[in-house]
Amino acid sequence: MYIDGVFSGGGMKGIGLVGAYQVLEEKGYRFKRVAGTSAGAILACLIAAGYNGREMEKLMMEQNFQKLLDQRRRVIPLPFMKWLNLYWGLGLYQGKALEDWFLEKLAVKGIYTFGDLPKGSLKLVASDLTNGKMIILPDDLKNYGIEPDTFLVSRALRMSCGIPFFFEPIKLQTGLGDVVVVDGGVLSNFPMWIFDNGLRERPVLGIRLSANIEEPQPKQIKNGLDLFEGLFTTMKDAHDTRYISRKIEKNIIFIPADEYSATQFDLDYDSKLSLLQKGRASSTQFLKTW
Repeated sequence: MYIDGVFSGGGMKGIGLVGAYQVLEEKGYRFKRVAGTSAGAILACLIAAGYNGREMEKLMMEQNFQKLLDQRRRVIPLPFMKWLNLYWGLGLYQGKALEDWFLEKLAVKGIYTFGDLPKGSLKLVASDLTNGKMIILPDDLKNYGIEPDTFLVSRALRMSCGIPFFFEPIKLQTGLGDVVVVDGGVLSNFPMWIFDNGLRERPVLGIRLSANIEEPQPKQIKNGLDLFEGLFTTMKDAHDTRYISRKIEKNIIFIPADEYSATQFDLDYDSKLSLLQKGRASSTQFLKTW
């Protein structure tokens, strides 16, 4: 059965998305169009490139993700100097190693630019901080004077995965100057609306890294770090939660993964396996009634 898929962000918790996808694949579901934000964008790209569930699992289980955290070289190699990277470079890590990893894995399947994919089959969400708006890649690139078909999928994926302050933002070069782009989760972490144009061709299935769609618990804001966490969480979830709670909860697989952190790049083998199993279990339960 052909369906369309939308996948949420969640950083390293995104390994759970792979488990959910494996079950869908085993049950005969195939995706014609896919979309996602951040970790969900990674899954969307792997599907679009032609990876199957077992190949995805192998990628995730074998990769040492800590090696993708590339700090800039410091003249004075003292621990506190990395915080200067945050001030001057706008992020703790460059993100180049992450983008190179994306490029390498997509190249294995012969995918480099959006022109290598069927038109409209892949949509990624990123956030344009310079102009204060959401970007749908590759669709919106033409608004920046960029030809979508020649744009690297790996670069678009890096844009969608640019966790603010953790990775340096991408500076998209346009005819009107540089545009600062960060993680799509700032504006839409779970873009279930993306295929909702009134002309739905097939069922749209979402996979979200959260236990449910209930109202979030009140947060204790006692210091600056609490304030930042609360601010980012609100930006990340409020818009999408309002949309999906009213319309299409029945079409969403929810994967409980709150015990893991989005930036937990040091996940061990057992933790990765646990996330995979959570995704598989959630997908299996969902398909009993869908």
